[in-house]
Amino acid sequence: MSQLLVLAVEESENPLVPPIPELVIGLIAFVIVFGFLAKKLLPNINKVLEERREAIEGGIEKAEAAQTEAQSVLEQYKAQLAEARHEAARLRQEAQEQGATLIAEMRAEGQRQREEIVAAGHAQIEADRKAAASALRQDVGKLATDLAGKLVGESLEDHARQSRVIDRFLDELEEKAEAGR
Repeated sequence: MSQLLVLAVEESENPLVPPIPELVIGLIAFVIVFGFLAKKLLPNINKVLEERREAIEGGIEKAEAAQTEAQSVLEQYKAQLAEARHEAARLRQEAQEQGATLIAEMRAEGQRQREEIVAAGHAQIEADRKAAASALRQDVGKLATDLAGKLVGESLEDHARQSRVIDRFLDELEEKAEAGR
């Protein structure tokens, strides 16, 4: 029975609560391990965490700086593009103005040349008309003198009289032609 009594006493102890000596030894071992980890491992872990934090913050700062620089470059690009468009519009306007001026000058030059050609043509026509009238007067005068000489039966060789008769006859013809218009 004594064995049963020992077994009964052992069973009466709570299996979840360890014996005190084991608890003390476990606690001392925990403090030693925790102290070792705190002295050796924790600074290394903190150092690595600090480096990561600095790397992340530096990356964020670099990203913000890059974004700011990209925004600045974009604004410069937009400004240059706007300036280039303005310059292109100005050049296009100047070209249109120069084209209009050139067209106006060419039209004026063409008009002037046309007027010169027309004036030269009128002068040539007038000169040809006078030459034709003079030649016609001479031919008509000669024919009229020959005809009058044949009708009268005498030669009308007096040039002064012949010219006066011819001029008077032609002047009468011209007056009749102008009156008929």
